[in-house]
Amino acid sequence: MASETASSGTPPASSPAESERHASWLELFFDLIAVAGVAQLAHLLHGTPGAEDLGFYCLLYLAFWTAWMCFTTYGNVAADKVHTRTVLIGMFGLAVMAAAVPEIRSDHARAFALAYVLVRLLAARVWQRRGEVVADWPIAQLSAGVVPWIVSVWADAPARYWLWAAGLAVDLGLTFARSRNQILARAAEEWQEHAAGQERPTRPKPVAARIDARHLDERLGLFTLIVIGESVALTVEASSDVAWTSRLAGLAVGSFVLLLALWALAVRRSCGVPLLGFGVLAPRFALPMHCVSTGALAALASSLGGAVVHADGQLPPGMRWLMCGSIAVFLSVGLLAGAVSGRGVRWVLGAGVPVVAAPVLLGAFGGHGSPAALVWALVAVARWPWLYEKLAGRRKDESSDVRS
Repeated sequence: MASETASSGTPPASSPAESERHASWLELFFDLIAVAGVAQLAHLLHGTPGAEDLGFYCLLYLAFWTAWMCFTTYGNVAADKVHTRTVLIGMFGLAVMAAAVPEIRSDHARAFALAYVLVRLLAARVWQRRGEVVADWPIAQLSAGVVPWIVSVWADAPARYWLWAAGLAVDLGLTFARSRNQILARAAEEWQEHAAGQERPTRPKPVAARIDARHLDERLGLFTLIVIGESVALTVEASSDVAWTSRLAGLAVGSFVLLLALWALAVRRSCGVPLLGFGVLAPRFALPMHCVSTGALAALASSLGGAVVHADGQLPPGMRWLMCGSIAVFLSVGLLAGAVSGRGVRWVLGAGVPVVAAPVLLGAFGGHGSPAALVWALVAVARWPWLYEKLAGRRKDESSDVRS
């Protein structure tokens, strides 16, 4: 992942210290707490979720991911100067959000909102002390979108959910409304206005926060990896409560292989986003792709766990569409990432488009087969980009041999 510079728009080279830096134990601990919340959210999609359930899940997942990303950005920039107590308080806020999920439609919605407000305000406050501007991911230090969340404490459903959505929309809108250079220029103007009437400015002149691209890639990959691990755990937990049959075995093995295929696309040779090359996109463009792809992974985990109960029959239409739709969304991110990574039009048409279309077709016409057959068909879909590149490489080698 790359950071735009103020002048050329090209990513700055990582220093030797940056290239050798890895996620700390505190950061890993924080990630585990965040993914515990993601696992709680996946339970909202158990059974046969409808459009309302899916929309509610997307809203809550975006809130969780945004809260996590705010502290991830802080840890990335602050490095070894991070305030442990601040991170631990943020971790507690995420834990409260996770604990509130099971009863979030009733008594615990206010606790969820207040914990989110705590995390966001705490994350924004650290930048005031540091005197830095997070131009690559402005949402990390914005607090305007928190106002609707505060108002929602006195609102009832469904108004409170619309207020949550409005708050997130404000944050995202402000993040993408201005370029990196515009954000830095505006911060400099505000500081000059503040310092004009003072002999000694009470706050330091703002500077651009430097994102450690390699460290951020690692954090995104680790988060994706933990989500995949939680997906395996959900399938294992569901399989332990039912009778073991040959069809269940086929479904369980297929689910495991499917998750391995998705791991290969998003983690093994990527930065947590399927098929996105390292250093290709600035954070403000790559991070939303990470949010969408990991949200799809968590939804897939719910469908795989739910499919275990129906291993000897057929999947309900809602569950089948959740499974196929999650894969389609995940691979749509891969299609976009592969295109911007320079794989070319031929790859887009030969590998990218088919892996998005195939799950949609399976969702529409795959209702007559067993859950195991559907999962193995999705395995074939997920492995097609790898097979396509192997075949393309072989054809290239053969044509080179002919010319020589």
